[in-house]
Amino acid sequence: MARIKITQVKSTIDKSKRQKATIEALGIKKLNHSVIKEVTPQIMGMVAKVNHLVTVEEI
Repeated sequence: MARIKITQVKSTIDKSKRQKATIEALGIKKLNHSVIKEVTPQIMGMVAKVNHLVTVEEI
């Protein structure tokens, strides 16, 4: 399966609880932290909800 690298580039301060929970569920702990995930519909849906806070790179 394909893999993606997700990096948080904007702060979650002043964002909704739902967006903060999505970032946490992706496994991102702090600003500029990156995680590598398998591409699944669930992960891509989560990334779509917080796409203004993260960058995504294919590996």
